Amino acid sequence: MGRGCTGIGLQGRLSRNMAATLPLRDISLDDKYDSKGKAALISGPQALVRLLLTQHRRDAAAGLNTAGFVSGYRGSPVGYVDRAMWDAAQWLKDENIIFQPGVNEDLAATAVWGTQQLTLMKNATVDGVFAMWYGKGPGVDRSGDAFKHGNYSGTHPNGGVLAIMGDDHAGKSSTLAHHSEQAMASYQMPVIYPAGTGEFVRLGLLGWAMSRYAGCWCGFKVVNESIEQTATIPDDEALEIVRPEKGELPPEGLHYRGALTPLLDEIIHKRY
Repeated sequence: MGRGCTGIGLQGRLSRNMAATLPLRDISLDDKYDSKGKAALISGPQALVRLLLTQHRRDAAAGLNTAGFVSGYRGSPVGYVDRAMWDAAQWLKDENIIFQPGVNEDLAATAVWGTQQLTLMKNATVDGVFAMWYGKGPGVDRSGDAFKHGNYSGTHPNGGVLAIMGDDHAGKSSTLAHHSEQAMASYQMPVIYPAGTGEFVRLGLLGWAMSRYAGCWCGFKVVNESIEQTATIPDDEALEIVRPEKGELPPEGLHYRGALTPLLDEIIHKRY
C-alpha cells in the first residue's frame, strides 16, 4: 500500500510539473475557420463553411485568383446551412465568397450554373468561381432541369460545382422518405457520400477537384447522421490531390463551351 500511494503521489507531482512547463495554447471559437495548421471541433454546417474557406486558400496558394458562390434553399437536414453562412459572413467576405440563398432550389441551381460561364465574360475579374448548391432531397428532384443542363454544358476549369444533397432515408422530417442517388445518376452526376462531419472538408475538396478535372457537377450527399454531427476535423489546406493524365479528348473538351448541341454530340462521341 505504501509503495502504491507513493507511486500515485509521484505521478501527481510529475503531471503538475509537466503542466507548469508546457506552453498554453491560445484557443478561440474562430479556430474552426482559421484552419492554418489546426484541427477544430466543428458542426456539419460549419464544416461546409470551412470547406469553402479552405478551397479559396488552396487556390490562392496555387496562384489562382478565384471567388466562391453559395446558393440553395433550406430544409432538413440542411436547415442550418444558411445560418452557418450568415454567422461566418465576415470570414466569407474576406475570402471573396458570396452567399446568396435562393427563392427556391431550382433558381439557386440556375444561379450556380451561371458561375461556370466565366469564359463568356470579357471583363472577368477572377480566374474561376467554385460554387456550392444546397437543398433537401425534394429540392434535388425539382432542380433536375438546371442540374442536367448545368452538368451537360460543363464547369469552368478553375471553378467547379458541388451540390450538397440533404437526404432523409427514414422520413424523419419529410412527407416521404427519400434518397437522391437515382436522380443524380439520371443527371449523369457523380456522388460523394461522406460518412460523417469529419470527412466533409477532405471529400469536398476532392469533389471540386473532380468537377474541375472532368467538367462535371459533383453531388455531395449528407443525411441527419452526418451533417448533424459535431466532430474534430483536420487541417486539409495542404491536402495533395493527384490529377491523372486525361488522354485523348473530344474536340470541344470537357468544360463549359457556351452551346448545347445534343445531335452533334451524339455523332462526335461515337468516335470516342
